[in-house]
Amino acid sequence: MPMPKILCTAIAALALVACATGSIQPGMTRADVAARWGQPTRVVPLPTGERLQYSYQPWGQQAVMVDLDTAGRVTQVRQVLDEAEFARISTKGDWTRADVEREFGPPASVGSVASWDGPILTYRWRGGMIDQLYWVYLDRAGVVRRAHAGMDPRQFWDSR
Repeated sequence: MPMPKILCTAIAALALVACATGSIQPGMTRADVAARWGQPTRVVPLPTGERLQYSYQPWGQQAVMVDLDTAGRVTQVRQVLDEAEFARISTKGDWTRADVEREFGPPASVGSVASWDGPILTYRWRGGMIDQLYWVYLDRAGVVRRAHAGMDPRQFWDSR
């Protein structure tokens, strides 16, 4: 019996992320990372060094953060678009757009709705076996006030 398309896609995506993050190891240099993965989407300064962001947004579902120490050596590599990482986002007024983008990279899109007076950052990700979106609602000052996940309607589009 053939495997359903969604299951094959999920297995392939997980294998790709596992291979990708596994090819970069702590202790490697910034040059080693660039030789394997090319130039990052963004470079973000950190108090302890810098973060190389490799984001597959707007249509992909992964964003890999490679943290480097002040000597330019890898200290940590992780795929951040997942439920546990999103749970770190605070809606108590102590996170800003800069904090969100430092931790998750650039969003897939920035939009708005009539019922919210501020921008809404949208991230595409895969939760379990379901394509999902994660919305981060900012007030006009750029402070996070609300955040939640929902299903990505693209998975229901008929591709015929």
